[in-house]
Amino acid sequence: MDFYKKLSPFYNLTVFYFIVSFILRIVLLFHPITQSSFTFTESLKIFSLGLVSDFFVFILASGFLWLYLIFISNSKYNKPYGYIILGGFVALLIYTASGKSIFDEYGGALPRIILIFVSIKTLLFSLFLFLPKQRDKIRFWLFAFVIFLYVLLILQNGISEFFFWNEFGVKYNFIAVNYLIYTNEVIGNIMQSYPVVPIFSALFIITGIITFFIIKKSRNYIDEIPSFNEKLKITAVYAVLFVFSLLAVPSLAKTENSKNVFVNELQSNGIYKFYLAFQNNKLDYFKFYKTIPNEKAFAILKQEIPTISGKNTLREIKEDSLEQRKNVVLITIESLSADFMKMYGNKQNITPFLDSLAQKSLLFTNVYAAGNRTVRGLEAVTLCLPPTAGESVVKREDNKNKFSTGSVFLQKGYNVKFMYGGDAFFDNMQDFYSGNGYQIIDKSNFTENEVTFSNVWGVCDEDMYNKAIKIMNVEAKQNKPFFNHIMTVSNHRPFTYPNNKIDIPGNIKSRDGGVKYTDYALSQFFKQAEKQPWFKNTVFVIIADHCASSAGKTELPVDKYRIPALIYIPNAKPEKFNKLMSQIDVMPTLFGLLNFDYESKFFGCDVFKSDYQPRAFIATYQDLGLIKDNVLTILSPKQQIKQFQLKLNEKSGISPEYQIHYDEIPLKAENKNLADETISYYQSASYVLKEKEYQFKDLANKNKKLYANVHN
Repeated sequence: MDFYKKLSPFYNLTVFYFIVSFILRIVLLFHPITQSSFTFTESLKIFSLGLVSDFFVFILASGFLWLYLIFISNSKYNKPYGYIILGGFVALLIYTASGKSIFDEYGGALPRIILIFVSIKTLLFSLFLFLPKQRDKIRFWLFAFVIFLYVLLILQNGISEFFFWNEFGVKYNFIAVNYLIYTNEVIGNIMQSYPVVPIFSALFIITGIITFFIIKKSRNYIDEIPSFNEKLKITAVYAVLFVFSLLAVPSLAKTENSKNVFVNELQSNGIYKFYLAFQNNKLDYFKFYKTIPNEKAFAILKQEIPTISGKNTLREIKEDSLEQRKNVVLITIESLSADFMKMYGNKQNITPFLDSLAQKSLLFTNVYAAGNRTVRGLEAVTLCLPPTAGESVVKREDNKNKFSTGSVFLQKGYNVKFMYGGDAFFDNMQDFYSGNGYQIIDKSNFTENEVTFSNVWGVCDEDMYNKAIKIMNVEAKQNKPFFNHIMTVSNHRPFTYPNNKIDIPGNIKSRDGGVKYTDYALSQFFKQAEKQPWFKNTVFVIIADHCASSAGKTELPVDKYRIPALIYIPNAKPEKFNKLMSQIDVMPTLFGLLNFDYESKFFGCDVFKSDYQPRAFIATYQDLGLIKDNVLTILSPKQQIKQFQLKLNEKSGISPEYQIHYDEIPLKAENKNLADETISYYQSASYVLKEKEYQFKDLANKNKKLYANVHN
């Protein structure tokens, strides 16, 4: 019984973690975004296996607690050991503060973190050594702080998992890892989206109360510090559990195999999911996915894109008509789902301008976004290739000098710019676009009087468009056509924007308001653009980067990838294109409309060509999907392939071309042709990137001056 009491800090915190996990699962189970019902067996699996997984994860997370508790003692402060140990701490402090330690070789924040840690350890050891009468009191408050910290982290993780689910409908994934990198934007977004002060005030009060009760039940550990033999027993017990947990946690994760994604997500442990996401941010297709011989992959690809040859996609694009050197403005709109628009069934009138512009444009009614993040949308319209496994090319180290939309325009003598109302450093956009020949215009280029409203993501869309008009007016006088790619920011949580612009106030943080203000700002841009002399010679491409949400019952819910896309050419006859197509096809189709002759490496195709075969690519960072012939084929890590028949779930009052809801019914027998075709697309895309076959350099060498004035 006495030994059992020595384990009290561990089991009291474990019980508390259990309680928080149990409550969190119940809350997420009944959350509005959890669009599913569960059988008794599924519910039992969620809570039983989920809580077992939580136990073993917490054992692993208790390593720091064990390390702290095991070194609590009085004997180490006895003479002469106390002074020897203090001397060692002082020497280590001097070494880390010298600026020449091994930690300084790593750079970044690491040397500072180590210095702060060693300084605190030295100070605390000095207090324990020189103030023996105050030792018990200091130890109590230090013990209380450690328990408080664990309680705080457990509660904060629970809250974070809730808000992440509220945003994405899943436990932590790759996006959560990214959020750690871009702390300024993310913390700012949270500060502006949620009542942070009340939440954290309540959090600290609750943490304090819970800490009080846990300390009351656990302080016997410091009141009667375990002997050396007792610490050996504690260490032995913990070591056995730790090793067993290392084996148990991944084994339990393998039981997350339900056809209902919500079951798997609710069963999973958020902390372990975060760890997996961190580990899998780079996925080698040839290691994790089903493959076929490269020769076969490119042979199948050639059936889809007949003009390619060899192990790359290089081909000549030739047009019969005279090339049109029109200006091009590409606008990618943040988080604009197709079902925000009236034609797709929305009845709230939140996109009145886009609804009207669509009636005057070449409208693509059946387009799917490549991914569920901005960088995937930017990758799709810039590189025009399927979304490969892992992080977007935009954020990879090898992201420069790629064959891109911009490189085609550069060869044609265009001025090429990427415009973003926020900080282009975010999501590595600056590095990617500048490394591919674009000149960057972001919020750092705005003067004080050019900013009327901004939030954590950047200036409002109106300010960005006003800046773009000024820049295009200057460009129009340079006797060169321009290509300007504008990325919007306003339709993003916290959905704040200038008041008195639309009938939804900007300070109530409404998604509908964010959409409607984005639409309003676009209408103001066109009102200004129509007055400019360059307007009639300009083509406007408007497309969403991704949908507002990607959560659903399946790995890739197709309705969460359907986006609006249109090409507006002043005075041109409106037209509809209803065939299935991908986000990666929009810019090659534009080049076809402009009658561009060029060498292409794009996987994206001109959808008006007679050899175009309708298909679309949709993906997360690890599930890679192909939609074709009403079948969704999904490639997943561990060489898994799943296929679903897409059965239209028709909604009344919506025209057939705007129906977006499908039931995904598992195929009873594999469609091998579609499976091989899906593998072919994703394997060949991964191959050309890995082998640097998607570079622009072989074309750029023909004209070494292409990039010369990019940064001038």
